[in-house]
Amino acid sequence: MAVEVWAAVTSLGGVAIGGGLSYLVQHSTQRMAARTEERKQDLARAEARRAERLALVERFVTVGADAERCAFTRPDWWEDGEEWPTQTQSVMNQFWVAERMIRLLFPIPVHDAARAYFLVLNGAVWEGVPDGQDARDLFEQPRLAFLDPVREALGA
Repeated sequence: MAVEVWAAVTSLGGVAIGGGLSYLVQHSTQRMAARTEERKQDLARAEARRAERLALVERFVTVGADAERCAFTRPDWWEDGEEWPTQTQSVMNQFWVAERMIRLLFPIPVHDAARAYFLVLNGAVWEGVPDGQDARDLFEQPRLAFLDPVREALGA
């Protein structure tokens, strides 16, 4: 009878050890799968954020170019309701919104550079380029000062 008890206990012990090992393997496999999925989601989120930032930079640069064209075509005088101030107001409103969106999606140094570029362009559009200065030269430095921290923020 002792042999039968030992056989039953050994068998039961084998089943318990096998079940425990099976549980540990399944549990660790499940955890690895969950971590892998989490990493995939993190990468997808990061890529989506980068794409969103790139689209915003493209929009900001495009509207900035439109604002520069407004500054280049600025008449010496105009009246409300004429074509130039109406179109220019629309462009500058879009530029202002894009600049504010930069603040939401980028670090503060990038926004500060975007703000400086916006202010230079806004002044040139509505008040004109200061005497003795070339508009292209006036816009070049703030534009590059914006693009450099953008490149850094995007990890390029």
